Amino acid sequence: MKMKEMREKETGHLLHELSEQQKQLYTLRTQSVTEKLEDPSQLHKARREIARLKTVLRQRELEAAKTAAVKTVGAKTVAAK
Repeated sequence: MKMKEMREKETGHLLHELSEQQKQLYTLRTQSVTEKLEDPSQLHKARREIARLKTVLRQRELEAAKTAAVKTVGAKTVAAK
């Protein structure tokens, strides 16, 4: 999934996708240890996908915090007048 596609999806869907990718990474690691992993590059791809998902989720979290801070400051300014 590309970053543009991730940014368009809802947060709940991204959280679900993150948990699925983490399960996939666990499975790949298990296969790697038992030497049944056919394509070792899958580990790298899974880690990258998890990092992308976490990045988008963190960006949304920061945007929400920034919006909340602006609303709080705006409310205090109105109350002070």
